[in-house]
Amino acid sequence: MSGSGDRPRDADATLNVGPPRPDGAAGVPAAPQPPAASPRAAARGVAAGAGGLVSAAVTHPGAVRTRNEDSYVDRPDLGLWAVADGAGGHGAGDYASNAIREALESIPAGLSAAEVLAQVRLRLAAVNTALREEAERRGPGRVIASTVVALLVRGGHFACLWAGDSRAYLLRDGALQRLSRDHSLVQELVDQGAISEAEAEAHPQGNVITRAVGAAATLELDKVTGRVVPGDRFLLCSDGLIRVVEEPEIAGTLAGEDAAGRLVRLAVERGARDNVTVVTLVRGG
Repeated sequence: MSGSGDRPRDADATLNVGPPRPDGAAGVPAAPQPPAASPRAAARGVAAGAGGLVSAAVTHPGAVRTRNEDSYVDRPDLGLWAVADGAGGHGAGDYASNAIREALESIPAGLSAAEVLAQVRLRLAAVNTALREEAERRGPGRVIASTVVALLVRGGHFACLWAGDSRAYLLRDGALQRLSRDHSLVQELVDQGAISEAEAEAHPQGNVITRAVGAAATLELDKVTGRVVPGDRFLLCSDGLIRVVEEPEIAGTLAGEDAAGRLVRLAVERGARDNVTVVTLVRGG
C-alpha cells in the first residue's frame, strides 16, 4: 500500500500507531506472482445493478510488486461497492483487506439501504476487532490493518464511508469532486497550513495514514451523503492510482469508455510502485 511512481514512498503504508515496516519485513511467505502485462489479466468484473448503474472493477499488483494487498467489493445487487488497501507488511496487508472484502461480500441480499449501511458499519467494526486480535497473536508491535472506502447507492441517493487514504470521487457535468478526505499525516499538515498540496505529493512521510480498520480499539468512519443524478460517474480507488495519475487525467478517463481498465493501465504503464485498484460506477441518463 501507499507507494508512488517517482515520489519517495518505497515503504508499505504505515500507521502512526507503530513503527513503519519496510518492504521485505519478515512475515508469512507467499509464492511469487509476476505482475500481469495488462490489467485485464487481473481480477475484473462488470455488472449492472438497480437504478441503471453499471459497475466495473479492476485490480493489479502494479509495475513493481509481486503481491497484491488490495481487495474490492462489487455488489450491484446490494448497490454496494468498496476498495480496501492493506497495510502491515507481508502476510498482513492482504490478510486485512481480504477480511474486509469477505465481510462485506457476505451481506445478504434483500436488505433496505438503511439495513445495508448498518451491516457495513457492524461488519467493519467486527473486522477491526478481529484484526487487532490477530496482530496481538502474531507478536508485540504488529499492526494488521487496511484502509476502506465503501459506497452505497440506492433510490437516487448515495452514502460513502471511509477510513484511511483510499478515495471516492464523483464526476458530474465534467467536474471531478473528491467525496472522501484522506486520513493521513500529510493531509493533516495541509489542513494546518504547514505544507501545500503540491508539497504533500512529495512529502517523505506521505505513506503515513492516521486511520484504518485494525489500527485502533474503536473504528471511526467518516461519512458523506448526496443525491445521484443521470450521468453521474463514481470512482473508488486505492492510492496506487492517485500517486501516478493526476486528477485532471482521472476526470478525462473516467468520462470515457472502459474507465476502470484504462485508469489501471495508465498507472501500471507509469511504473506504479504500489498495487492499483479501481471500481467505477456509471448511471445512465
